Amino acid sequence: MEIQPVPEAGDSQVAIRNIERELICPACKELYTHPLILPCQHSICHKCVKELLFMTLEDSTDVSSEASTPGSPRVRIQSPSIERIDRLLRSAILLTDQIVIFVGSKRNSLTPRITSLSCPGCLRDVDLGERGINGLFRNLTLETIVERYRQAARAATAIMCDFCKPPVQESTKSCIDCSASFCNECFKVNHPWGTIKAQHEYGPPTATFRPKVLMCPEHETEKVNMYCEICRRPVCHLCKLAGAHANHRVTTMSNAYKTLKEKLTKGISYLISKESQVKTQITELEVLIRRTETNGDRAVEEATYNFDKLFNILEEKKAFVLQSIKSSQSSRLDKLQSQLDEYQGLLENNGLVGYAQEVLKETDHSCFVQTAKQLHTRIQKASESLKTFHPAADSSFEDYFVDVSKEENLLNDLSFSKALDVPEINMDESKVYNSAKICWNHPNDSGLADSYILEYRKLDKNEDPSWNEIEAASTSKIIPDLDLNSSYCFRVQSLKGSMCSSHSKEVILQTPPAPVFSFLFDDKCGFNKERLMLNNQKNIVESVAGHPLLLGAERVQVGCYMCLDYIIGDAGITKGRHFWAFSVESYSYMVKVGVASDIKLQEWLHNPRDISSPRYDQDSGHDSGSEDVAFDSSQPFTLATIGMRKFFIPKASNISTTCGERVLPLPSRIGICLDYEKGIVGFYDANTMRCLYEREVDCIGTMYPAFALMGGGAVSLEEVFTAKHLDYSNEI
Repeated sequence: MEIQPVPEAGDSQVAIRNIERELICPACKELYTHPLILPCQHSICHKCVKELLFMTLEDSTDVSSEASTPGSPRVRIQSPSIERIDRLLRSAILLTDQIVIFVGSKRNSLTPRITSLSCPGCLRDVDLGERGINGLFRNLTLETIVERYRQAARAATAIMCDFCKPPVQESTKSCIDCSASFCNECFKVNHPWGTIKAQHEYGPPTATFRPKVLMCPEHETEKVNMYCEICRRPVCHLCKLAGAHANHRVTTMSNAYKTLKEKLTKGISYLISKESQVKTQITELEVLIRRTETNGDRAVEEATYNFDKLFNILEEKKAFVLQSIKSSQSSRLDKLQSQLDEYQGLLENNGLVGYAQEVLKETDHSCFVQTAKQLHTRIQKASESLKTFHPAADSSFEDYFVDVSKEENLLNDLSFSKALDVPEINMDESKVYNSAKICWNHPNDSGLADSYILEYRKLDKNEDPSWNEIEAASTSKIIPDLDLNSSYCFRVQSLKGSMCSSHSKEVILQTPPAPVFSFLFDDKCGFNKERLMLNNQKNIVESVAGHPLLLGAERVQVGCYMCLDYIIGDAGITKGRHFWAFSVESYSYMVKVGVASDIKLQEWLHNPRDISSPRYDQDSGHDSGSEDVAFDSSQPFTLATIGMRKFFIPKASNISTTCGERVLPLPSRIGICLDYEKGIVGFYDANTMRCLYEREVDCIGTMYPAFALMGGGAVSLEEVFTAKHLDYSNEI
């Protein structure tokens, strides 16, 4: 097997380095070392498989260790590092209920061994079978790629000759058969001309040697030459004849190589073709990252501002309450201190009593009376106060208690406001024509948003992939001036303050193939007022049989056909391409839609018709094979049939078709596109702008939108097409 040369060009080395994520083992998160292919087709290092089995085995044997026979031999496996075990624990699922043969023991040994493990790549349980690790293939291709990567990373690091005597020379080639590297001289010495060794296969220097032939792990002496399509793994002829793959579907290795290579090539080509799309999505992700950072910082600022506002309010309230308490305390202390001083004056040799005792020593009557009168009044008041003692101030501050229990509960419940619901675009109400009317609503009819951002972009590889944004105050928005026959992608998000919801699911809508043609129903040309009813806006016509049909019931005989009631639009087309849309009520029995020529319509109205014949009506609704496609050129109408919630494609007289091929489900909105110059009328599903049916039409004179109804039914023109046009022809 030829060794691929190490890439020497700078671009190749960069390409090798860029695939590093594919060369990392999912278990140890390091570059693969001797990778093995698990049955689930994921690769894992040889040492990691051992460690995963070790973890599972230890868990299984520890459960029953107390019940095991004392002194029974146990094989000691070197314990992996703590970090490695910690990594493996996150990816391995420990199983304790599977008992198989232990490595190195006899086939009938009861010593447990676990050979089932959880693949770190897909987290699925995989069974390695009775042979365990020995039954796994080495992923030689991955091993070679890892070695290329290592060599590209080492760049200038040389591989030295394994046979040189000091000083050792740099190797120039590696022998696959010898699994060794040689300089030129040593290679000649060890591979002398004319010997078997001279026939050895060699290649550029490498430190990784892979076998020339892939051998079967089940039958070690057999080469793998077939591929099992059921197990998706290479097998040998013994595996197919009498092994586990005896009843499996196999193919030759060359066929498997060709098939898988084609699939891989197509897959790579597809990914390369989608490079611009991936770049666009990367740009979107980068925008989302920047927006997330901005919105997160803004949310932090707002939360900080709100909490600071609460802190300021609390500080103000705290200062006010403390000042009130201090003021009240000071006032009360002053009053109580004054009362205390007054009462202390009542004591002997203190204050009032002492002063009175000194006054009693006065012997002059006039002077005594002059002083004693006022002193007696004071003593009398003091005596009265002793009889009814009341403190001058209350020592309790109960009326100054601040109850914060309610506020405490509010603060404990303080959390983020309710997250904004993601809006959903309403496909039934959203319509795209020359302009787009996009409608959306909230789940559960919640209306938390203050405004919305509607984003749209044209799906064209030549267009700017960035989104156009329009702000909307309500749950709908009109986007004008869209390109015709183009696909647009729409999405919307809610805004409330500085918060914004996630984007809605993206919706793709198609614009019509031609400009929108606006008209109303015309009640001046052949309009049957007895069986057709128009609303005041003239954008809805309804077919009602009514009393006139019942009054004439005696004229209705078996086998007679009822005639269609026609109505046309009040505006005509003389050039260009035009598109209009409408809806047909689901209960309608028969409705025909299409176009009519004014010149042929005049002839058709003025020429007498054989009304006794059931075929006098050009479109009776019955498939004779001659109508609709092979129609009479004198007929003014070119119509397609709708009825009983179905759209019926006319039958061509020269083509044999089944009924199922001609009957389509009725779209909720139907579109008609008339190309006057090319003489083609097309019928469309106006929701997806998918063409249901096209046919040629003889465009003579002015062409009008035409409708015909029979039995119960109704046609409603689209809202965007109801602008009144008064320029209908006066000749009809």
